[in-house]
Amino acid sequence: MTRRALELAACGIGQVSPSPLVGCVIVAENGEIVGEGCYIYEKLTHAEILALNQARGKAKGATAYVSLEPHAHHGRTPPCTDALINAGIKRVVSPIEDPNLLVAGKGFEFLRQNGVEVMTGILREEAEKQNEKYIHWHKMKRPFVHLKMATSLDGRIATRTGDSRWITGEESRQRVHELRHEYDAILVGANTVVVDNPSLTDRSGKKRRQKLVRVVLDNSLRISLNSQLVLTAKDIPTIVFTDNEMDEKIKFLKDEGVEIVRIAEGGRNLFGVLQELAKKDIQSVLVEGGAEVSGSFYDAKMIDKISFFIAPIVIGGRDAPTAIGGHGAQQLSSAMRLRDVEITHHGDDLEITGYPSRG
Repeated sequence: MTRRALELAACGIGQVSPSPLVGCVIVAENGEIVGEGCYIYEKLTHAEILALNQARGKAKGATAYVSLEPHAHHGRTPPCTDALINAGIKRVVSPIEDPNLLVAGKGFEFLRQNGVEVMTGILREEAEKQNEKYIHWHKMKRPFVHLKMATSLDGRIATRTGDSRWITGEESRQRVHELRHEYDAILVGANTVVVDNPSLTDRSGKKRRQKLVRVVLDNSLRISLNSQLVLTAKDIPTIVFTDNEMDEKIKFLKDEGVEIVRIAEGGRNLFGVLQELAKKDIQSVLVEGGAEVSGSFYDAKMIDKISFFIAPIVIGGRDAPTAIGGHGAQQLSSAMRLRDVEITHHGDDLEITGYPSRG
């Protein structure tokens, strides 16, 4: 039933940030599922309350399977722990603690103090992965960074003339939009904007609570006033990080709806960029920049997850750009190694996704 709670929690993808994904299943003493709930931010009502409302009197003596620790404090809603206790729930099964310091461990403790049996740890890894962005945001105090690259077999992201559309196939591109749906923001460098003139939108067709925030690192303010990003900035949140002082251009960009954030070193200051995004409650960032942006995040050791979409083509050319620029590793022993690697087919392409090893 914990797995079912995780399935329900997944219904909230794209609709809960900066809150966590939460699902709940109420199982009566006879084994019957009597209530289910999934948390959606805008609806306020938490998964536990939705499930209890379905279960009604059948909740007495039942077990609640919750994908994340129930909260015991007064926030936007009353404590879920109170509702579980008042409904007569005798046992709560939940894989992990909530990392939010307002909650962490307090929900489980309160339940135990009030005679509710608490079991934890079941499907822990699955639960942590499902809420990896939320957990990272609370523990590290900055957004979770996922680097995504599309490359040829020989590691090129474009030809020597800059042609990059399209290296991967339609199935991979659809998968990328599903990835975008999971994230609060998408980040690129100025060169990507100048060369590709992208729209950087979520075209998955799935519901999301807020529009995908578009972030550009642009110290020289190379962004064109006629670019897709500027022309749509009044409808779609667009942030440009810079240390440039071109006041006239900045004024025009602001008039068109672009938010300009000036920080020391501008887009080169990745720590500062992520800190500013954290202040805006942006929990997660999908980096889709070119070689220089990806290399900057690599060198700064600020990549939390990485996905390569590899197409079965060979581009060649010593001047064709490779996926990761920057300084890179000096020795193989210091190269980034991935753990928990998953390999998935999308048509003829391969998606290789993993997490940088911290060891």
